[in-house]
Amino acid sequence: MRDVAVVAFAQTVHTGHDTGLAEPELLLPVIDEVKRATGLKRFGFTVSGSCDYLAGAPFSFVSALDAVGAWPPISESHVEMDGAFALYEAWVRLQHGDIDTALVYGFGKSSMSDIREIMTLQLDPYYLAPLGLDQVSYAALQAAAVNADRAALDEIVRRSRTDGRANPYALDLPDPSGDEFEVEPLRPYDVAPVTDGAAAVVLAAGDRARELAGRPAWITGIAHRAEPHYLGMRDLSRSVSAADAGRAAGVGKGPVDVAELHTQFSHEEPILREALGLPGDVTVNPSGGPLAANPVMATGLIRVGEAARRILDGSAGRTVAHATSGPCLQQNLVAVLEGAGFEGAVLETSA
Repeated sequence: MRDVAVVAFAQTVHTGHDTGLAEPELLLPVIDEVKRATGLKRFGFTVSGSCDYLAGAPFSFVSALDAVGAWPPISESHVEMDGAFALYEAWVRLQHGDIDTALVYGFGKSSMSDIREIMTLQLDPYYLAPLGLDQVSYAALQAAAVNADRAALDEIVRRSRTDGRANPYALDLPDPSGDEFEVEPLRPYDVAPVTDGAAAVVLAAGDRARELAGRPAWITGIAHRAEPHYLGMRDLSRSVSAADAGRAAGVGKGPVDVAELHTQFSHEEPILREALGLPGDVTVNPSGGPLAANPVMATGLIRVGEAARRILDGSAGRTVAHATSGPCLQQNLVAVLEGAGFEGAVLETSA
């Protein structure tokens, strides 16, 4: 198994409204930034994560390649999912041994559409979609199952927004207030905000990673798991797939300094803390997390990037990144990242 590391990460200054930029225009600055950081002009493999429905056009990811440059021809792939799952594909591709670098990026403009309607389209068209419930409604069912303390949820949102205001890339959101419900028991501020943005990560293997970064963020464990799509077959108060992915990635094999969790709703943080076995002293989402900026299709990749950034700059020694997809934490990807001194990767992976 080859050792693979994150050697560069960049993201846009996210916005809660349409600035008039097309997806390639969003992407070009972050692609240029990771190229400058690594000195690379071409990569052994390129893979992206996005959603055509957000752009309202088929194969929108093809036009996004204008930001990368596809001539001379490149080896390229795409997943119709968050960029974190594209990163998993890139990690697998690097295991083949014939290439040493990979570019991963994700992007999305939620401001151009009704994200609640769009995400409903991913649901099973026979049993779930006809119910007329959207992702927020399903999340509210899960929040009710968790029965989390209201004050605890408010504190999660307050902390996330405070951290987000200190993050130059996140949205400038006020502290939570108001008694109205979005979908009971969720209040509007329990739901991740509409956000436009993009992010890019460069992966490198072995000695190439050491050449490209002074302190590479080594991926010492990575795995993802999925549960049944049908909510009636799951215990919504916990996340079995996140727990399984966390164990496979080795979260519990050492202390965790920082965890970046893909929490699109406030009640998901206590579920994921329990599933991943994170003690109360672990710092969660110091970037503000998705509750401070949620560029759909890049949010999970940003969790990996933010977790890696703290390894790269030396502020943390061991971090955890998490990404999710599907209703009520159906699919979960977990990665463990470590700085200098790790003794080689011990990995259990899952397709």
